[in-house]
Amino acid sequence: MLNLFFTIAFSSVPLILYFPPIRSVNLFVETIEVTLKATSVYTDKVNHDLRGTWSRVVNCVCRSRR
Repeated sequence: MLNLFFTIAFSSVPLILYFPPIRSVNLFVETIEVTLKATSVYTDKVNHDLRGTWSRVVNCVCRSRR
């Protein structure tokens, strides 16, 4: 049983190197949140413009089918 424990323990140690520490993940998530908040003004404007453009295209298609 002890041999099995050591085999599992030593085989999982290299896997730990692939995962960043929790504090690094939190910093990454915080950076993404700040970036999304900073760009939300621009994306909202683009979404509004695209919505208006899409409605014009749909109106033109509907009128041409009449």
